Amino acid sequence: MSFSFFIFIIIPLLSFSSVQSISSFSISNSPWHPSQNQTLLSPSSAFAAGFRHFPGSSNLYTFSIWYHNISDQTIVWSANRGIPVQATASLIITSNGQLRLTNGSSRPTIWSTPTSVNSNSTGLFLRDDGNLVFGSWQSFDYPTDTFLPNQTLTNTSIVLKSKNGKFSLTGLKNLVFNGSDTYLSLPNRLVSFGLDGRVETDGNPIYSADFGKNRIRMLTLGNDGNLRILTFNPHKGIWILVWEALLEICQVHGLCGTGYICYSDGSTLSGYECVCPPGYMRSPTSDSCVIKTPNLDLERSKFLRLDYVNYSGGSNQTNLMIFSFANCSSMCLENHKCLGFGFKYDGSGYCVLQLDKLLNGYWSPNTEMSFYLRVSNSEPDKSNFTGMSELLNTTCPTLISLPNPSTESNNTTLNIIIVSIIFTFEIASGVLLFWAFLKRYVKYRDMAQTLGLGLLPTTGPKRFTYAEIKSATKDFSEENVIGNGAFSDVYMGKLQDGRPVAVKCLKNVTVAIRSFGPRSNHNGRNDEDNIHEIDSTSSLEQRPMLDWNIRYRIAIGVARAIAYLHEECLEWVLHCDIKPENILLGDDFCPKVADFGLSKLKKKEQLVTMSRVRGTRGYLAPEWRINHNGHGTSVTSKVDVYSFGMVLLEIVTGKRNMIQGPSIDNISSHEWYFPKWAFEMAIEEGKMEDILDRQIKRSYDDKVHFQLIDRMVKTALWCVQEKPEARPSMGKVAKMLEGTVEIMEPPKPTMYYL
Repeated sequence: MSFSFFIFIIIPLLSFSSVQSISSFSISNSPWHPSQNQTLLSPSSAFAAGFRHFPGSSNLYTFSIWYHNISDQTIVWSANRGIPVQATASLIITSNGQLRLTNGSSRPTIWSTPTSVNSNSTGLFLRDDGNLVFGSWQSFDYPTDTFLPNQTLTNTSIVLKSKNGKFSLTGLKNLVFNGSDTYLSLPNRLVSFGLDGRVETDGNPIYSADFGKNRIRMLTLGNDGNLRILTFNPHKGIWILVWEALLEICQVHGLCGTGYICYSDGSTLSGYECVCPPGYMRSPTSDSCVIKTPNLDLERSKFLRLDYVNYSGGSNQTNLMIFSFANCSSMCLENHKCLGFGFKYDGSGYCVLQLDKLLNGYWSPNTEMSFYLRVSNSEPDKSNFTGMSELLNTTCPTLISLPNPSTESNNTTLNIIIVSIIFTFEIASGVLLFWAFLKRYVKYRDMAQTLGLGLLPTTGPKRFTYAEIKSATKDFSEENVIGNGAFSDVYMGKLQDGRPVAVKCLKNVTVAIRSFGPRSNHNGRNDEDNIHEIDSTSSLEQRPMLDWNIRYRIAIGVARAIAYLHEECLEWVLHCDIKPENILLGDDFCPKVADFGLSKLKKKEQLVTMSRVRGTRGYLAPEWRINHNGHGTSVTSKVDVYSFGMVLLEIVTGKRNMIQGPSIDNISSHEWYFPKWAFEMAIEEGKMEDILDRQIKRSYDDKVHFQLIDRMVKTALWCVQEKPEARPSMGKVAKMLEGTVEIMEPPKPTMYYL
């Protein structure tokens, strides 16, 4: 009995110790069999190569490269794209310098290196960056589904292919389904994957959420068709997502079969679910949805509205710009082949008719599309795909009254004479009055020209003379300075009626006056004062302890103010520096958005190009860096939305969005990204209370405040999405905070920008 026990203990130990590590594989070691338990190590043992068991099988192997010094020894490359070989397989170096992988006793070659470039090759080596080298051949030139840091991608014929073979990255730019259907074209071609997590492109680089060195990373194309950067967390022993090409997995083509609607809510392991639309059912013979009542004619069918749904596939689509829902509907109704139509509620009038198959259907709260599906009249009029709110009307209507035509006949010649006399008299009077004005106020005119005020139109905000401002600030006394900026100083003053004001004085009039003139006049038309009343409660950044109801009221007030600038002004106003310091609070805690020193004016819906990055670190939207093209940075109003999202998170948490100390909640400063942390705590772990401002946490009542704070947090997380098009408009943000718009669960923020 004791002898058997001894054998039982020793055999596993001998088996474990039989794994051999080698630094190179040469012709003298050839052949290499799976049964030899050999592992080729890189010099620092960061990577290993050899035969690995194929998942789910004890008799099949792949010859692969994997991360060696981590608990999850993830495979990053495999010969023959991971197609497994039998236990009798072997890796051989031939006499003419070719590396071959054979399968089974008959030894058919299933994979090999080219002979033309390796005639003098005698050894196989693994470098510390994970590159397997055999003469002039290297694995970096033939990736499978993964790119590694320090990998240069100069050959546009390089193709990444997912393990299931359905998806590929071609030309280092296009994500393709089934070899032909491109579902995403990256803005720029990939060039290299850096050690710091930055992906260089032939345009703007891509930054991972944990940008920085000393991390274990990989860029991989998953079986779901999404391109991702993953970082290994040694504390948790798992790979963490730090960047992905598609924020919504359902935008990948072919995830679901014909007729299905892809729905992503994070409740399943795959991250998405395929459901049949109303009026359709799962086919018993194929992976598709089929209509319950086939061969519908006009009299027996109707259109069922599916909000936030779009079908983007099909070989027979008709795309129209007809500006009318009624026309779009009638065109589909009159065509017996039309299965349904999509209509976009963004003012574009975009209409698409689906005439053959319902392919690539997906639901997303980020689309402004509704799909109208032709179904039987017997189907209910309501569906689960509802809830699209009407978008804000962001135009400023002007009412014009036109007089009715006169019914009486008039003497045309007499009318012309009378009008001419009146017109001549008015011109003469105007000239005389203008001459008198110039003569009487010549010294004020000269002063205005000196200060550049002559550039200002006559309409606009209330004007103060230089003498009034000088008197109010005690001759711009140094004692009255309450703030300094790069281009201006701010003085505290008091008007003749006793009202305290703050006055901004530009330091370099000749440089700043050209932009200040039009901007100050425009701000006046927008009811935004250039000389502010002093608010006794100071800024949001210097706020006292505010309860949850006051914070909520402040958040709504700021959202409405920014929405007014974006959507209700004669011109589009970007603030470009939304932060707590620029939100002033009055005695009643009514917020005022201040300091338009960095603002930009533009016609609505036009892209704004800035010559330099504007704003404050911690509140800058990702596109400030992504869209920089050497001649300027192209941005939209969504940069203010991102900044507001950061401010909103700060209002809830009482924390600055950048760590001031070495760590927070046991997370080091270089790993901590404010929105990501808030999402993980509040959404993923359901610990809403753990992110609340600790100074007033005791006043939190789950029954009273949960819905309010949940609405604020989810709204903020939508605002800080990486892609501008995923963020709501400020008008919609205001409605989300007010509770008049349903708020879906936001995607997890992944990008990190300083």
